[in-house]
Amino acid sequence: MIGIFSSGIWRIPYLSNFLAQPCQKLSPFMPIADDIASIAVWGHRPSVHKSVALAQGAGKSILRLEDGFIRSLDLGVNGAPPLSMVLDDVGIYYDASHPSALEALIRDRETNQALAADAEHAIKTIVAEDLSKYNHAPAFVTDKHLSDDIVLVVDQTYGDMSVIYGNAGPDDFASMLNAALSENPHAIIWVKIHPDVLQGKKAGYYHQLKSTPRVRLLADNVSPQSLLRHVSRVYVVTSQYGFEALMAGKAVICFGQPWYAGWGLTDDRHPQAKQLRQRRGCATLHELFAAAYFRYSRYINPLTGEPAKLFDVMSWMQMQRRYQQQRNGYLWAPGLSWWKYTILKPFLQTRTNKLSFSRREDRATACVVWGNYGEQRWQERAKSQLLPIWRMEDGFLRSSGLGSNLMPPLSLVLDKRGIYYDASRSSDLEVMLNESELTLMQRQRALRLQQRLVDSKISKYNLGADFVLPPAALGKRVILVPGQVEDDASIRSGTCSVRTNAQLLHAVRKRNPDAFIIYKPHPDVLVGNRQGQLAQSDVALLADYQVLNADVIQCIQVVDEIHTMTSLAGFEGLLHGKKVCCYGMPFYAGWGLTHDEYHCARRLRKLTLSDLIYQALIEYPTYIHPTRRTAITAEEATDILINTPRATLEIKKNRLDKIKYTCKKVYRVISISML
Repeated sequence: MIGIFSSGIWRIPYLSNFLAQPCQKLSPFMPIADDIASIAVWGHRPSVHKSVALAQGAGKSILRLEDGFIRSLDLGVNGAPPLSMVLDDVGIYYDASHPSALEALIRDRETNQALAADAEHAIKTIVAEDLSKYNHAPAFVTDKHLSDDIVLVVDQTYGDMSVIYGNAGPDDFASMLNAALSENPHAIIWVKIHPDVLQGKKAGYYHQLKSTPRVRLLADNVSPQSLLRHVSRVYVVTSQYGFEALMAGKAVICFGQPWYAGWGLTDDRHPQAKQLRQRRGCATLHELFAAAYFRYSRYINPLTGEPAKLFDVMSWMQMQRRYQQQRNGYLWAPGLSWWKYTILKPFLQTRTNKLSFSRREDRATACVVWGNYGEQRWQERAKSQLLPIWRMEDGFLRSSGLGSNLMPPLSLVLDKRGIYYDASRSSDLEVMLNESELTLMQRQRALRLQQRLVDSKISKYNLGADFVLPPAALGKRVILVPGQVEDDASIRSGTCSVRTNAQLLHAVRKRNPDAFIIYKPHPDVLVGNRQGQLAQSDVALLADYQVLNADVIQCIQVVDEIHTMTSLAGFEGLLHGKKVCCYGMPFYAGWGLTHDEYHCARRLRKLTLSDLIYQALIEYPTYIHPTRRTAITAEEATDILINTPRATLEIKKNRLDKIKYTCKKVYRVISISML
């Protein structure tokens, strides 16, 4: 049992999961019970002295707690709860005067070396995805060509415990800046202010410093890795920025004695550097990372509070950070219907951006529209205001029910280059596929998601009845031809000669005279919401069988091939291992996975199915939880769809059906707008 005097520690969410054992709130006016083995305190804060004295008087050991190195999305001073924490029963990692549990873990080289591959993957992810201890800051962006040598000097909050117990003080910050200037006479010196100082919560050591031609005071709150990409050397006292610079491959000069100094990785200028080196020894970057981030730190799942791994927190942080970064600025989404406004808002709004749905907006930094139609409608206005156009559309795992029936989406895509179904130009998805280089973990994740989708028969809309092949199909090569909405944007911008359902059926029958052809009209057409209905005589002439309200995945599973213009059924067919023939150029064609009628010169790669799954289902879309209204993973969205009752395909046959349908749509609009 762990005893806790501090009310601040006691209020930490999921504290017992961090501690991995029961804890009890103590009163300084009451004796400490015998079943209390140790007393938890927060590092070396001055306020812990009384708790330490009480513990020592009762013969109890001290357990020092601190924030972990990948802590939270926002700052702790802004109230963001920790997602990681360190526990030390020897000392605390930033106290250079005494050994700590972290030092002992770093010296355990055999165990750390066994974690080297995981450490390498985590370091690459942190650097590439711009992750840090706090993850609220936007990326550093400059419109200037930075050709000069740039050196970074890192400030800290005045009186920070890591400075005091790192055997440093104000004089060391002065010496550090002087050294940076004298040792880099031709460089520009950037002085980075601490986030807490920028928030006005605390003071720094360079609070009186002014910018000069050689010294630039960085008062903007920007993420560490995005800034480190522009510098050659980094000067620190004890800041965690120094270790993040080591991960980025930068030379690091230390004027204090942080936990990562004294291991042979840093240029240590402290007067007692030799003594610290003798105590600590040598270690590699991967060994330091494995000990500090995997073994010394503890993590909780950001959603459940249950114990978790570093990669769980990083994956969540990566997703949340990407969601925010993609939507930075003042976004203007004009001319939307009430329904589109209602469903787009949670996919666009973040804690840090601004959002306007008015028809006129003069302060915007980007114009957000619905697909190609919205772009055509608003491009002149956006061009006149020099605004980039971002397009949104439904994602590929959308809902249990049709979008045209006003079922709210679980996923949308936000594309800043084009849109995935428009083959006439590039899109963000196309670029992602051209540049796809999956790690082993990403490939395994894509394969697990594929298997989950196949096993659970999940599709874009997840509706329709069971289906079995008719007896007449037995022994024949069976082809599924999915009908499409003929005025759909994917037909207008993704096809050439074959542009209607009738033309598609003609082409398939002509090339496959002996096959058993199943035609499945698009559900939006069947319910009367969109165009594309074929005459029964044409279907009877060209197809052997027509299915109306069947589940498309069950159809895919029992056929041999899918022949399509641009239907998503082709992509779903690939997931289920089927041969797919494309008579247009959908996003999944042109990569060597399908039999294509046309060639796209921009699609330069032969991809694996894992590449396509990862980029199209995991990276490209945004998934939003239907009630929490926060970003979620493709896997969580899949679980939601699995646990949502499947929708029925209601074909409107008379006026009463249409009235019922209209009432349901009104109810859905009201329901979603009240969330």
